[in-house]
Amino acid sequence: MAEDTRKPSLKDYPPAYWLVIMFEFFERGSYYGMMSILSVYLTDQLGFSKEGVGVIKGTIQPLLYFLPILTGAIADRMGYRRTLMVAFALLGTGYFLTSQTTSYTAVFFSLVVMGIGAGTFKPIISGSIARLTNERTSTMGFGIFYWSINLGAFLFPLVLVPMLKAVSWNLVMVASAIFTGAMLIPTIFFFKDPPGPPVEKQSIGPMFAGIFKKILVVASDWRFMLFIFIYSWFWILYFQMFDSVLWYVKDFVDASALNAFIHSVTGLDWKFDIEHVTVINAMTIILLQFVVSSLVSKLKALPTMITGVSLATIGMAILAINTNIWIFLLGIVVFSIGEMTAHPKYISYLGLIAPPDKKATYMGFGFLYGVFGSFIGGILGAFLYVRFIDRPMIAFIREELAARGGSLASDPTVAQALKAAEGIGLTKAEIATHAYTSELWLLFSGIGVLCIIGLLLFQKFVASKSKY
Repeated sequence: MAEDTRKPSLKDYPPAYWLVIMFEFFERGSYYGMMSILSVYLTDQLGFSKEGVGVIKGTIQPLLYFLPILTGAIADRMGYRRTLMVAFALLGTGYFLTSQTTSYTAVFFSLVVMGIGAGTFKPIISGSIARLTNERTSTMGFGIFYWSINLGAFLFPLVLVPMLKAVSWNLVMVASAIFTGAMLIPTIFFFKDPPGPPVEKQSIGPMFAGIFKKILVVASDWRFMLFIFIYSWFWILYFQMFDSVLWYVKDFVDASALNAFIHSVTGLDWKFDIEHVTVINAMTIILLQFVVSSLVSKLKALPTMITGVSLATIGMAILAINTNIWIFLLGIVVFSIGEMTAHPKYISYLGLIAPPDKKATYMGFGFLYGVFGSFIGGILGAFLYVRFIDRPMIAFIREELAARGGSLASDPTVAQALKAAEGIGLTKAEIATHAYTSELWLLFSGIGVLCIIGLLLFQKFVASKSKY
């Protein structure tokens, strides 16, 4: 039979494929909609410490990257439809509980429920797309899939989050609960397990024993684990976009010039806020991913990864120049270009270095960059922000109050310190000059430099002397 060489078109994809794309759009839109404000919501609205928020983020985000190893096997055993129903039920419940709870423990638990739901959802969607496409349609099929992720990350924070936040911040989580919970309806009535090879229905014990055996096989390959660990240092920078960068935008970036420009061009009374950090990243990828991918498609994977990480590191360093909104936008755009340069080549490189007889296993464990990066990034970002930004400002306020016969509580929040400062006429701009903002972003850039050095050393001493 002659090989089908026709270019794929949209009509080549079955209705089940578009249903899965809809699931991905609403799930990722709900996730990024919440994540675009979560860190600031937890500190400013609920009064949690930044270090406490760092622990939350350093727990729930790794779930999204680690759980697919387990939940993918469970989905093969239970069936995609039933597992997807569980995922949407957990997502809707987790988001709703997050919107209604205010204590640290309750919010932590609610977000863990959401994280388990997201980690359960993730492998079902990618597995469904793999089953619903073939060799001719898979490239375009997965391209549409990744496009839907960024479209959700673009539209929800741009359009929905500002409107809901203006009424009440917790409505953002309510909306996420509604959108993900509502996906149960098409799952129940329209989704069917996509056709695929028969899977041996093992009992739970042997199934998990097989999973952990695979974990040991991959973990014993020190070159593979070293490569992923080095690359994960770049992702420490990426996860700042949902933590320290949001606090920085709220505290220091004056967006009035951008707002005025948007108004002069469109006539809209639009205001840049924290949720738009995600919008910048997603919009850059939507506009430029095809161009960047075309430019680097024939280049070697590891050098291209190093170039991408270098661009992202430069983007982070740009933030250190000053707090001007245009400088901030430039930094995020450059960072995003670096991300879209490095990450596709990372996935490609995993495919090249994985043993032929264990390729699926190795590719499945490539997610570990997210486990390392989000765990370290969440906790480290909060820790450094407090020490470079919050504590120096509080120390200055304390000194000024003491000089005028006043005092400050032994362990105040920034909000409490700023309120006390208002009483003696200190302006926020004056207080902000005592924060080490440039040093913070240069330190994070240093982490990027360490990643670059690590990849260069890996290329020279490991990759050049083996299959890597």
